[in-house]
Amino acid sequence: MCGRYNVIDDPLVQDLLEILGIPIRAETRLNIAPGAKGQIVYETNQGRTLEGAIWSLLIEPKPDGSGYRPSPKYSTFNARSGSLGTSPLWKKRFHSQRAIIPASGFHEWTGEKGHKQCYNIHPVNNAIAFAGLYELWDFQGDIVPSFTIITLPPHPRFSHIHPKSIPLMLKPEDFDMWLDPHLTNTDPLQHLLKTSIREPLSVEPIKSPANLEKAGEGEKIEAD
Repeated sequence: MCGRYNVIDDPLVQDLLEILGIPIRAETRLNIAPGAKGQIVYETNQGRTLEGAIWSLLIEPKPDGSGYRPSPKYSTFNARSGSLGTSPLWKKRFHSQRAIIPASGFHEWTGEKGHKQCYNIHPVNNAIAFAGLYELWDFQGDIVPSFTIITLPPHPRFSHIHPKSIPLMLKPEDFDMWLDPHLTNTDPLQHLLKTSIREPLSVEPIKSPANLEKAGEGEKIEAD
């Protein structure tokens, strides 16, 4: 996953939040990049919450004191599924700090440098529920949430768009289990970490992720 996604407060995203039990609306944001603020859903002692969070798990204060930024030492906006159970960075969080990131679509680029084509990729009839991990950082009393999106190994029918990975997108029947912080035995989650396309995807060429204006005919990638 190259590292851009969008959220549009439309009926599809509203339906997703309703299924998740979130009573508030999502914020429309186009072209969300690592280090920017997205919104995540996670479980608290008071129930589920939708909260703004920085996209990159490891963050630090900006040198000028104006906010927070991703750690310059490590790239943590994506977490590879194969390392969730072994990496010290992911293991603890995979056991008890799992989140869902509501989205409308994500972006990939193909082609040579200087002639790249951007695509907006989204389920044909649904919003996206990215699977992720989160952290609540305490910077001298300032609690700052951050998150990462989990990626799966490449899929043969998606590799012409992105040959290295495909994001893990959950379905409604996965939500309760994924968000349950008391489910620390991750064996029941392992089937989700196998590469698959679980629902049809629309791949649309666009002029820019900043406005999603279409640039030609797209293609449909069927579900497995």
